Amino acid sequence: MHKDWPAMASELTGAIKEVRLGTPEVMKAFSAMARAATEAGALDTKTKELIALAISVAIRCDGCVAFHSQAAVKNGATRQEIMEVMGMALYMGAGPSLMYAAQAVEAFDQFADKATGS
Repeated sequence: MHKDWPAMASELTGAIKEVRLGTPEVMKAFSAMARAATEAGALDTKTKELIALAISVAIRCDGCVAFHSQAAVKNGATRQEIMEVMGMALYMGAGPSLMYAAQAVEAFDQFADKATGS
């Protein structure tokens, strides 16, 4: 599993430009939200990008991984910080899956009981 992440970011930038041209007001608002969300406040920009990268992994968004990895590098993240953040992403990806699995089993059991008249 090897992907050329810089190439992906570059290719997506072109595709995103097309969306920007087709929906300029929406993309203007999205860009403003991105700037506001990543601006340093109580958390610095690097920490916010590390959070975004963890979320990118947890929701399985390749493009997000590319852009937030790039931003993490630009904001001075270290490989060790990335590894710790990946630990959190793994934890959060697995935890929610467990919660949904429990609910899926419960739903199945309830529908099965209803179908058999139990």
